[in-house]
Amino acid sequence: MEISKKHFDVVIIGSGLGGMVCGTILSKEGNRVCIIEKNEQIGGSLQTFKREGVTFDTGVHYIGGLSKENSLYKIFNYLGIMQRLETARMDEEGFDVVMFKDDIEEYPYGMGYENFKRILLSKFSDEEEVIEKYCSDMKRICDSVPLYNLREGEIENMEMLSTSAKDYFEQLTPNKKLQNVLAGTNLLYAGTEKTPLYVHALVVNSYIESAYKIKNGGDQIVKLMARIIKENGGEVLRKHDVKSIDVENGNAKSVTLSTGEKIEAEVFISNIHPAKTLAMTETDAIRPAYRNRISSLENSISTFVLYLILKPSIFPFRNRNYYYFNEENVWTCVDYKPDNFPSMYALFEEVPEKQNEFTEAITVMTYMRFDEVEKWKDSFNTTLEESNRNEEYQEFKKQKAEKLLDTIAVKFPNIRDCIQSYYTSSPLSYRDYMGTVDGNMYGIVKDFNDPMKTMISVKTKVPNLFLTGQNINLHGVLGVTESALVTCGAVIGKEYLLNKILGANKN
Repeated sequence: MEISKKHFDVVIIGSGLGGMVCGTILSKEGNRVCIIEKNEQIGGSLQTFKREGVTFDTGVHYIGGLSKENSLYKIFNYLGIMQRLETARMDEEGFDVVMFKDDIEEYPYGMGYENFKRILLSKFSDEEEVIEKYCSDMKRICDSVPLYNLREGEIENMEMLSTSAKDYFEQLTPNKKLQNVLAGTNLLYAGTEKTPLYVHALVVNSYIESAYKIKNGGDQIVKLMARIIKENGGEVLRKHDVKSIDVENGNAKSVTLSTGEKIEAEVFISNIHPAKTLAMTETDAIRPAYRNRISSLENSISTFVLYLILKPSIFPFRNRNYYYFNEENVWTCVDYKPDNFPSMYALFEEVPEKQNEFTEAITVMTYMRFDEVEKWKDSFNTTLEESNRNEEYQEFKKQKAEKLLDTIAVKFPNIRDCIQSYYTSSPLSYRDYMGTVDGNMYGIVKDFNDPMKTMISVKTKVPNLFLTGQNINLHGVLGVTESALVTCGAVIGKEYLLNKILGANKN
């Protein structure tokens, strides 16, 4: 695409959800916005792809907090996309189901806290007090984060930042099974022994409040935003790679593309990893100590994904997600050894055209560290730069897929009979398409032992250069969207922005 303007009010690097939300907000405020994306498709983790006519989501398989009373609904409504989103509400009697290898019982999460408590009590009849306390604690933690509730103010319970999620569950109840059931969807935040309790609470609460799938692919979220940005006079540039952020007299003046072209702006927002942002910004204003701190932060684990295309009218659509564990301890799955792969999986069904009939596709995710694909790190493969990685890599993926299928068959014995064909992706795929160094799923690891170390301000030492995205506040659709509010609040005023959002939802 030819760049029609060389100067904008706002330039945003990266078209992931954070960048697109920032672009939509600032364009609605009268700014000429330019989103710059190096890939062919916009959306980051919201990208989709098609195989044999079937659409697959790459990263976002369901969304929490989309009911009218929820914060994400209110933000999307203000942005102007909510009414145009095609959504499907999940099963209120069990939108998520936790399962364990040596346990024939299934443990559903009910939607809404009363449902959630009632269904768990049917499995743990002696634990009413514990379940009641858990629900009360989750709501209390979430209520103490003003932005999560679209309120002005600072976090009211700083202690929760340094509270371990794993320790919390161990102190909540001696019942190991209940501990692991309550933490059983921790793939949603790559839960480890370092995970702070607030991360668990903010993520899981949004799904308990309301859980939805996006029909026909989650990329419609960013496509709708792109349309609004263009309607407001902005541009969304695909297949344009930013090589540097140019600083003059202490302020960012332009970005330089790989073609050598420069695009100037008054404000710059980076939606890529902070370490990558700093690497492309040469200025003495950003001190070496800060650069070193950011580059040394640990990234979350990556994933191996199996995309199953099913035979017609054979696999009933259950409108649920399934989280399965080979072991009782759900906190150690990220530390799997190659010989006990996979340690767990999450299974997501694609919404059929006629709900409550048969699904035509399933996505299954499990943890995979980047070191397992390290030997192929110098290869690169996207739709823009196609490269068939060697036979050894293809065989590696096939072996992993077969192991994963064997594990799925423990709870879904007839799964192989249902499959028409399958496709796979590895940490290399995530790295190539998402632009991360190591294909990590959820950005920088949050650590309750040193919570302030991973708190990254949206502001940089370059006054008109800001950060946004999953590394700044919280990952996931809700977390990234609210991170974008923090970024835009730093540009146009947080109180002003929150009032605009609330004002758009008065009726």
